[in-house]
Amino acid sequence: MVGAKEVLLAEPRGFCAGVDRAIEIVERALAKFGAPIYVRHEIVHNTFVVNDLKAKGAIFIEELDEVPPGATLIFSAHGVSKAVQQEAERRGFAIFDATCPLVTKVHVEVAKLAKEGYEFLMIGHKGHPEVEGTMGQLSEGIHLVEDEGDVAKVAPRQTEKLAVVTQTTLSVDDAAGIKAAIKARFPLVREPKQQDICYATQNRQDAVKVLAPQVDLVIVVGSPTSSNSNRLRELADRLGTPAYMVDNALELREEWFADAARVGLTAGASAPEVLVDEVIARIRQLGAVAVRKMDGIEETIKFPLPKGLKIDAATGLEIEVRKAPETGH
Repeated sequence: MVGAKEVLLAEPRGFCAGVDRAIEIVERALAKFGAPIYVRHEIVHNTFVVNDLKAKGAIFIEELDEVPPGATLIFSAHGVSKAVQQEAERRGFAIFDATCPLVTKVHVEVAKLAKEGYEFLMIGHKGHPEVEGTMGQLSEGIHLVEDEGDVAKVAPRQTEKLAVVTQTTLSVDDAAGIKAAIKARFPLVREPKQQDICYATQNRQDAVKVLAPQVDLVIVVGSPTSSNSNRLRELADRLGTPAYMVDNALELREEWFADAARVGLTAGASAPEVLVDEVIARIRQLGAVAVRKMDGIEETIKFPLPKGLKIDAATGLEIEVRKAPETGH
């Protein structure tokens, strides 16, 4: 039995800008308006984050009739359908939208092309809230494809004006395969100018591609509901390195490390670094003596908070911010 000797940390890993912003929106709403603050769906797909916010006074709901009149409601980072948005407005809640700006970008693109008469194929996972939100931007004319097999079965009403959109947290390689199948069947299909899969998903998958061949075992810190975390575990597995996903250090099993001298560690975009630190501490108990950071991309992107939640840390006063002009793309 060798046992773990070294931990190699993927770079980048963990929180992305959209997750950071979404959590901060809930925390600032709690600070400004007091508990309870209602959140539609888990703000991000991480058990630790959700439980932490629950303890601070956030109440997570799925249906809007669970929210009392006059309450403050936050939409999760995954985005919501037009129907949910309109229903929330009709009920008169004070609404803050924590939808990731990179998801909103896809919503805007769908609305714009729909006006031009396009139908859509959406690549994504059925039942995922982001997919429900994006597909729910339209009342019709958007078709879900989950894999290459679905491409053969999908039946749009016309093929001259067909566009592809995707969930932001897919496997980059899987999505490329599905897109190729779509192009083969619908040669005129329009693809987004920039891919819809976001920078954070891409960067974390790229880092695992570098990490996995250098280690005997990959541990991904992430919750079972987290799409992007699941994709990281799958990717390591496909590259031939045994890989496990854990919600926290308590889920690590000693036998995984028996023949793993070098352990690779990464975390999904919704997993806080404190959980990574706890996993490292546990792997040290199992014999690791060194922790090394891989070279990788440093992410500096930050997204602004919505109006009405910008508070000056020094004075506690709200900062009035004039909205910057929309950049066209």
